[in-house]
Amino acid sequence: MGRGPAAGRRQGLASRRTPRWRITGPVISAAVLAAASGCSVGVPDPAAPRDVQTTPALATPTITPGHDAEAVAAKDLPFTAGDSLAPGIAVGLSDGLREAPGWKPVKENVAGENRYLKTDGCVVSARVRVNQGSLAVSGDDRASTVELFKYVDSRILPGSLKTDTLRWGGEPDKPGPKAEVLVFEGVGGPGGNSTAVLARLFGKAGSSIYISVSCPDPAALATARTDVAERLIVVPPTN
Repeated sequence: MGRGPAAGRRQGLASRRTPRWRITGPVISAAVLAAASGCSVGVPDPAAPRDVQTTPALATPTITPGHDAEAVAAKDLPFTAGDSLAPGIAVGLSDGLREAPGWKPVKENVAGENRYLKTDGCVVSARVRVNQGSLAVSGDDRASTVELFKYVDSRILPGSLKTDTLRWGGEPDKPGPKAEVLVFEGVGGPGGNSTAVLARLFGKAGSSIYISVSCPDPAALATARTDVAERLIVVPPTN
């Protein structure tokens, strides 16, 4: 009662201003606890649309006039090269971890998440998000990715994030270009699980990738991260 057209318009405007990764509360602490009980480190966004899906092994072809996507995909993508991407065309993630020894998919394209379980107890959750422009820092993908981590949990300090790489296109087990990402590492929960979150916000593309890894111990985590680095390929847009 009492909600007229003006109130509806205000609510619609507010929802459009809310980024897809809007998560409230102590997310990282809750995420680490969830990982210790067998869930992924990432906490799903209840406001995110249900039809957002991770990208399959081959990206959907796109055409951007004047943009050479093949040339971009053929070179490393450090944070400083983020503006070489086409504007508004989402970057994706492959589902190649299902092919790695010991891993199996346990959740496929559920609210944008692929989840994998390894025989040693490690769990990986991989997500792609679009409409991330409100978090982007113009011309600076590293700073944009820091904003993404801060948005997930404001207690994460930029100095605690480390730089790592994931494959940028190409095929597993073959040499290929790399894309830089930031990594947050932690230990928490009753079981003391070792965890890591790898993420990048591609400001020009307006999308982000977010991969969480949780394992029973540091040695298992190191092996799982090697598998992730080789098998969860960041998929460049094509034309």
